Amino acid sequence: MVFRGTITDAPDFDPTTDAEALYNAMKGIGSDKEAILELVTSRSNAQRQEVVAAYKCSFGQDLIADLKYELTGKFERLIVSLMKTSAYHDAKEIHDALKGVGTNERCLIEILASRNNRQILEMVAAYKDAYGRDMEEDVIADTSGHFKKMLVVLLQGTRDESGVVDADLVEQDAQDLYAAGEEQWGTDEAKFIMILGSRSVTHLRMVFDAYEKIADMSIEDSIKNELSGDFERLMLAVVQCIRNVPMFFAKRLYKSMKGLGTADNTLIRIMISRSEIDMLDIRECFRLAYEKSLYNMIKDDTSGDYKRTLLNLCGGDDDLAGEFFPEAAQIAYKMWETSAMTKVQLRPTVRPAPSFDPAADAQALRKAMKGFGTDEDAIIDIVAQRSNAQRQEIRQAFKSLLGRDLMKDLKSELSKNLERLIIGLMLTPAEFDAKMMRKAMEGAGTDEHSLIEILVTRSNEEILAMNAAYKNGEFDTKKDIHITFLFWKLFTCKPLTSQPIRSPWRKPFIQTHQASFVELADACNAESDEMELKFMSILCTRSFPHLRKVFQEFVRCSNKDIEQVIRNEMSGDVKNAFCAIVRSVKNQPSYFADRLYKAMKGLGTDDRALIRIMVSRSEVDLFNIRKEFKDTHDVSLHEFIQVETMIVSRSPCQLTLLFAFCGGLWVCGYCTAV
Repeated sequence: MVFRGTITDAPDFDPTTDAEALYNAMKGIGSDKEAILELVTSRSNAQRQEVVAAYKCSFGQDLIADLKYELTGKFERLIVSLMKTSAYHDAKEIHDALKGVGTNERCLIEILASRNNRQILEMVAAYKDAYGRDMEEDVIADTSGHFKKMLVVLLQGTRDESGVVDADLVEQDAQDLYAAGEEQWGTDEAKFIMILGSRSVTHLRMVFDAYEKIADMSIEDSIKNELSGDFERLMLAVVQCIRNVPMFFAKRLYKSMKGLGTADNTLIRIMISRSEIDMLDIRECFRLAYEKSLYNMIKDDTSGDYKRTLLNLCGGDDDLAGEFFPEAAQIAYKMWETSAMTKVQLRPTVRPAPSFDPAADAQALRKAMKGFGTDEDAIIDIVAQRSNAQRQEIRQAFKSLLGRDLMKDLKSELSKNLERLIIGLMLTPAEFDAKMMRKAMEGAGTDEHSLIEILVTRSNEEILAMNAAYKNGEFDTKKDIHITFLFWKLFTCKPLTSQPIRSPWRKPFIQTHQASFVELADACNAESDEMELKFMSILCTRSFPHLRKVFQEFVRCSNKDIEQVIRNEMSGDVKNAFCAIVRSVKNQPSYFADRLYKAMKGLGTDDRALIRIMVSRSEVDLFNIRKEFKDTHDVSLHEFIQVETMIVSRSPCQLTLLFAFCGGLWVCGYCTAV
């Protein structure tokens, strides 16, 4: 096994000298925390054990006990944990996860899904030595069901590590997994446990590929369909570790720091346990997945000596580098290859209503608005359960039968965000996009993020329809700004001809992706202004499938991440727009999931962004966006809207409508997925 940690053996190591340095750092009043953290984080774990022994021999005292006495808080936890062997540290984490009221199932899952046979057996022995108890018995006493059974299998440390693969057995296992789940009513959990808990890593990777061909879906999607709760989370963690251990930990680290507060126990555990194994690869996977270096996220999320120690373990800021490590380059290449080969079925959450009667709906809406007060629930029930095409029929029927303008009536009866939401739904997609563009540009300043989001993610037809709606719409504007000209200006930051650049946008491109790669490589070596124009000529005219191949080739030939090149070499709106294109090319539902998260996280909510995305994607791919949101943020979009909208005291009617878009029902104050 090749270790790619950030902590290695220190040269010219002398444990007695180090023991004396630590003693001096702690004697007297106060302690020299800087000296302690610098020494501890510049020694390997094996060397630290020698320092612990030398300290006792030289001073007759227990080094770990002295560190606990002198240090406090998270910094103390981190330093003391670094001084334990890996096996004893894992044993303590398992013990803490099981003790007291309740169980930290996520800790159990993380450790047992990611450790190899040797690490598990050493951990079990350390647990027995430290606590005088049997780890398996404690796990059995504290867990239940299939979750317990899989944990027990993993605790045996008997996974096949021979590396030998039997092609016939690969096909048989793939077929058995399909038969145990997707092919039948109910699930044979024992078959999943047996195969995923005992087969080798190499074998299972081939099984997953074979399974996808048989089931026409990934093993992860099948697990989500067939299993639930902690057992589902455990099996998904096992699959993720089989596929890519560094990416598994990159995701765990991100979730430990995102949002308000930090899961410090998780952060400490991973940074310590992986610092001598694969931290370099975790850093690269983190940058690939989240467009931000692990170093900078730790820097922004922690403080003091605790932060400095974690940053030493992290080892460097990847935002300062453009190139990948060899292994990380292979991961990036594979990610683009998967993106290029995967055919994603886009799934909406709003569909045409059966037995649709526009006249009856028009009458019902009129009834909900006439007289004193407004029946907002009735309006929501109709609007949220009709497709956009059906809503247009309702608008026409309202005018024909009642001689009234439905849009004007809704504006007069509703208010604030609920009015914006309902009116947005009643517009055609082209009218809605045009209105959002107008809102982004009106008043002082411009909402460039909204412009970028709309223009990057819409198809040729949608852009042209929006452009026509913008020029023909009644938006009370004295300016006749050509949408495509604005897009051009946004990219070049200088006035140019108003010739549309996106009317033929994304047309089928005859040029090979290898030729486009040559152009892209040439653009990376150009001067700043010329670089932007050359990037624009490629990113704004080639199809998304074509660009996926180009970016894949770029990684293979240059060992660089195209998005990191953009972030390092460009700035402002140009950088943001190009990065949005790259992210949309890679995974557009994931791009929107990130936009939704940013619209709601922290204090306050960007209601315009929330409404814009929920309305515009509800009949396109909101179901896919929900899935990406859950995978990335470990919370459903339903739950996140519920929490964030409760914080800002949003009206129950608006919550109902948002949940209707999201594909759920608002029942007695709780959201349940449908």
